[in-house]
Amino acid sequence: MRLDKFDLNLLIVLDVLLEKRNVTRASEHLHIGQSATSAALGRLREYFDDSLLVPVGRNMELTPLAKSLVTPVRDTLMRARATISLRPVFEPENIMRDFTVAASDYMIDILIAQSARELAFSSPGMRLDMIIPPKDVFESFERGEIDLLFLPKQYSDRFQHPQTEVLTDVQVCMVCEHNKIDELTMEQYLDMGHVAIRLGDEHSITHEEWFLPRYGQQRRIECTVDHFSSVPLLVMGTNRIVTLHRLIAEEMAQRFPVKLLPAPFEMQPVTEIMIWPRFLDEDPAHKWLRNTVMALAAPLAKGSQP
Repeated sequence: MRLDKFDLNLLIVLDVLLEKRNVTRASEHLHIGQSATSAALGRLREYFDDSLLVPVGRNMELTPLAKSLVTPVRDTLMRARATISLRPVFEPENIMRDFTVAASDYMIDILIAQSARELAFSSPGMRLDMIIPPKDVFESFERGEIDLLFLPKQYSDRFQHPQTEVLTDVQVCMVCEHNKIDELTMEQYLDMGHVAIRLGDEHSITHEEWFLPRYGQQRRIECTVDHFSSVPLLVMGTNRIVTLHRLIAEEMAQRFPVKLLPAPFEMQPVTEIMIWPRFLDEDPAHKWLRNTVMALAAPLAKGSQP
């Protein structure tokens, strides 16, 4: 099929070539012969009157025109996929869709799991694949591999897609329930061994970049972990302390022999942002998912304020 003399079948090949930057790898991804992919590249070069891919040393690099095509080509295909998945009437109870949701275990624990339970009744055919955001989260999102993403606000500005604030949470300290401290001082805080949580694009240790410039010394870190769920196991039965978000800390305090103390200093609250691909903005099923999440987040947002 042609549109303005362009063979639309070439659009999929172009998308893969722009991503893989290699004819052989593109052929493997498309499950077609290398000669067919080379022929398609030749037709694309002829249509755009541009080389698109040029050899630089041992690698192939995109021309300026090819770089400018990456986002619009990917958006066009994603919107097409979203369009053909629509049905004449949206019935939540009858929808059959899979959505990949990327979020920290903090957000899964306090919100996403609750949303999944709600969907089990309202939309049992809506399946959520919940994953931890990968290291290449931006690239994965742009490739359309993530349908709904939750990130702290400081990481969300890079995404030029629809997004909204979900909730803001404050920080508290967690210690073993047998710890005799009831009112934590800064001196005691610095004297204790710490459990630190690694988060973010570079898996930096939470709070450390914020804490050191303000107080002139690092905490004495005894354990590090890249998720929240193990934190109480590393604190209970010890003299250690961990600084973490209050909403998940309060849930943990109900299930583990730990207690919570106010931090002996003021910290910037964390704001969680929900981001979704622009091509799914008007998708009825995706809207239903987003609205379900936001409805359940509303009481959490109120309860998380200082």
